[in-house]
Amino acid sequence: MRSGLSRGANIKAVSELIAQAADKGAELVLTPEMTNIVDRKPRRLFENLPEEGAFEEIDAFAALAKKHQIHLVIGSMAVALNKKFGERRAANRSYFFNPAGVVINTYDKIHMFDVDLPDGESWKESSIYAPGEKIVCTETTVGRIGHSICYDVRFPGLYRKLAQAGAEIILIPAAFTYQTGKAHWKSLLRARAIETGSFVMAAAQGGEHEDGRHTWGHSMIIDPWGEVLAEKADTEPGVIVADIDLEKVREVRQRIPNLSLECDFKVTNIKAV
Repeated sequence: MRSGLSRGANIKAVSELIAQAADKGAELVLTPEMTNIVDRKPRRLFENLPEEGAFEEIDAFAALAKKHQIHLVIGSMAVALNKKFGERRAANRSYFFNPAGVVINTYDKIHMFDVDLPDGESWKESSIYAPGEKIVCTETTVGRIGHSICYDVRFPGLYRKLAQAGAEIILIPAAFTYQTGKAHWKSLLRARAIETGSFVMAAAQGGEHEDGRHTWGHSMIIDPWGEVLAEKADTEPGVIVADIDLEKVREVRQRIPNLSLECDFKVTNIKAV
């Protein structure tokens, strides 16, 4: 996607893409991080953002999941939280709709993107968003799904815990910056698939957004051996699909049983003289 400042326009755009995915036979559909709005200016963001109870997005996406009879994961949406001590905060929250249009799980992004990049680009996500505190797996008829969002991908311990909890398909919706995406996106996604023996689905924002940011795009689906099954090899909006055979998860984890062979160890610090 290339989400902009209008929540209504973003809902319309993603609805068309979801329909395309369903027409291609998709049973599990993932959208990118910040599907409903991309805006780096806090005041303007909150002016356009109701609290979750008044969210038109929930009804719209529930209807789409039911209409197309799909498992629909909205990679994340900005959701205004109740004011606390006068401070306005939001959640970066993923929603999982089943084919009946019911929200069966949500996940709040745990790791906040607080970085200063070499080109002068700076982000402090924690100034707007409240971090989540729990990892989430969802049991479905298409497999056991592990949830994460964007910057989480740089914290491999989270993915190991998801895989040890039984996740077979790991979702990594994202809005990676162009600079970091060009350098690390594919390497990180393949590493998370290989080290967990899981399928990885990574839907991404791409291109020049209305708020001025530039995202990398290149949505991917990767198998447990690290092979890229599908890639949207540009920044333009669109859909990719792939067949997922969960037998491949069992095969790879039997061949490389690292999830069950983890050892405890201690760290020793030695000062060189």
